[in-house]
Amino acid sequence: MNIHNPPKGSNGAEGNGANPGRKRPRRTPKGRQVDLEALAEVQALLVAQPRRRDLLIEFLHLIQDKYGYISAAHLAALAHEMRLSQTEVYEVATFYAHFDFVKDGPPPPPVTVRVCENLSCAMAGAEKLLATLPGKLGPNVRVIRAPCMGACDQAPAVAIGHVQTMHATEEKVAAAVAKHEHAHAITPGKDLAAYQANGGYKLLAACLEGKTTRDDLIKAVSDAGLRGLGGAGFPTGRKWQFVRAEKGPRLMAVNGDEGEPGTFKDRYYLALDPHRFLEGMLIAAWVVEAAEVYIYLRDEYPEIRLMLTQEIEKLEAAGFNSYTRIHLRRGAGAYICGEESAMIESIEGKRGLPRHRPPYVAQVGLFGRPTLEQNVETLYWIRDIVEKGSAWFTSHGRRDRKGFRSFSVSGRVNKPGVVLAPAGVTARELVEEFCGGMVAGHKFKGYLPGGASGGILPESMADEPLDFGTLEKYGCFVGSHAVVILSDKDDMKAVALNLMKFFEDESCGQCTPCRIGTEKAAKLMQKGPWNQDLLNELSTLMRDASICGLGQAAPNPLQSVFKFFPEDLSKPLQQW
Repeated sequence: MNIHNPPKGSNGAEGNGANPGRKRPRRTPKGRQVDLEALAEVQALLVAQPRRRDLLIEFLHLIQDKYGYISAAHLAALAHEMRLSQTEVYEVATFYAHFDFVKDGPPPPPVTVRVCENLSCAMAGAEKLLATLPGKLGPNVRVIRAPCMGACDQAPAVAIGHVQTMHATEEKVAAAVAKHEHAHAITPGKDLAAYQANGGYKLLAACLEGKTTRDDLIKAVSDAGLRGLGGAGFPTGRKWQFVRAEKGPRLMAVNGDEGEPGTFKDRYYLALDPHRFLEGMLIAAWVVEAAEVYIYLRDEYPEIRLMLTQEIEKLEAAGFNSYTRIHLRRGAGAYICGEESAMIESIEGKRGLPRHRPPYVAQVGLFGRPTLEQNVETLYWIRDIVEKGSAWFTSHGRRDRKGFRSFSVSGRVNKPGVVLAPAGVTARELVEEFCGGMVAGHKFKGYLPGGASGGILPESMADEPLDFGTLEKYGCFVGSHAVVILSDKDDMKAVALNLMKFFEDESCGQCTPCRIGTEKAAKLMQKGPWNQDLLNELSTLMRDASICGLGQAAPNPLQSVFKFFPEDLSKPLQQW
C-alpha cells in the first residue's frame, strides 16, 4: 500500500462525514475571539478617527489612559478594528514601558507610582523611596522602578500616574497619591499672543513672502555653525541641503524624546518659549518643503504635550502652517526612540527598532520618504540666528569654540538646572560660575560630560572644553550636553553599574551583542570583584557588533572607571 497516497475513504482520504477518522472543521477561527463589549469600548475611544497603522500607539494610549491597563480583550478588539493581526498589536503594546498589558489575571492596582532610579535620582535617595513607599502607600498602589523622567535637576523624581512629584519624599508622594490629580497643560512662558508681540512669526512671514530665500536661511545657519543639539552634532545647514537634494514629497520629524539620563533642556525650552521652537520648526519645514511635520514628544512630559496641543491649535487657526500639516505624537517610554530611525519606526506605529543604514533617514525616512530629522533645541535657535546674524551667535564661546551650548546640569551642585553657557566652557566653570559650587560636604570627584553614554571623567580633567569633538580622544563625548557632577561620596563602580543597568533595561533587543552584552556586564559588575579581562571582552563585542549607538556606547562608563578611577576598583561596591 502507498502510505503517501491513501485511498479514498481511509483515515486520511476524501471520504464523507461518516468517516470516523476525519477531523471536523473549526466553528470559530483560531486565536482569541473579539469580545463585543470590549469592541464597543474601543470604538467609543476611537470615535471617527481614521484606523491607520501609524496611529496604533496613539490608540493604545487611549486605552491605557481610560482603563489604567490594556486587557487582552481590548487588544483583540483594537486589532480587529484596525484590521491588524493580534500579534502586530501585541508586539507594540509590550515593547513600550508605559503600556500595562494584562493577558490573564487581575489588572494592576488602580494607582501606579514610578520612582526614577537613574543616576541623579539614585544619588538623591531614590533607592530609599523604593524600599519604603510600598509599605506607606498600601496594597492599592503599585510602586515600580522607572528610567529617567527628565527632571534630574529636581531629584528624586516620582510620577503618580503621569503627574510628577519633584524633590520627592514619602510624605509628598503620599499626599500626591491622595489627591488623584491628572496632568494639565502648563502655562507657557510666552503664549502665541506674547510671542507675536515680540516679533514672533515675522521671519516666517518674510520667508513665505519671498523676502528671505531658502538659500539665505541655509547660509545663515551654516555660517553660525548651528549643529544638531540632540547629541550627534551634525551641521544643520548641510542636513537641510541633503534633504532638499532628494526627490519629494519630503517630510520632517522632530525629536523631542530626550531620554538620555541627565537631560532636560528640551523640556525647559518648550515650557519657556514654545513658539520660538515652533517657528523654527515651520521655517525648517519650509526650507526642505516638507508637506507634513511630526513632533515626537516623550510621554513623561504630559503637561508640555497638552500645552503644545493648545498652542499648535492657535497657530493653525492663524494660518501660519498653510504649507504643511503638524502632527504631535506621543512616545511611550522607550529610550531607544531617541535614535532617529527608531523614532521614525515609532511614529509609524511600530516597535522602536533602529534601522540598518544606509539608506539614511534623509533619503528613506518616514513612510519611505526623504525626512528632515531635527532636535527641539536646534530649531529653537533658528530665529535668533537669522534675525541677529551668524556673527552674533559665533561671537560667544571660549577656547576657540563658537556659539552657545545648553547644559543640563545635575548631581552634587548647589544650583542644578539648564545652563546656557559659551561653547567650550569647562565642567569646573559650570560648577563654580553657573551652579553655585559643590553641595556642602562634597568634594568634586568626577563628572559625566554627556549623560549615560558619554563616559565619566575625573576632576583632574575638569578643565577640558565641553564641546563636540573635544573629548573623543579620552573615550568620552558631550552628546546631549547632560552634565552630572559626582563627588567623593560617590562610588564610581556604583555609578557605572547604575548606567549599565539602564542600558540593559532600555536595549530594544534587536541585536544580540547589546541585548546579551548589557545583561552580562551588569551581572558581572553587580557581583564583583570586577573581572577586567572579561568586561573588556564584552565591551569590545558591544562596540563592534551592536546595530546602533545604545550598544556601542553602553561600555563607555565602565571603561572610564578602568581608565580614570582604578582606586575605586579595590573597594567594596557602595550603593546610595
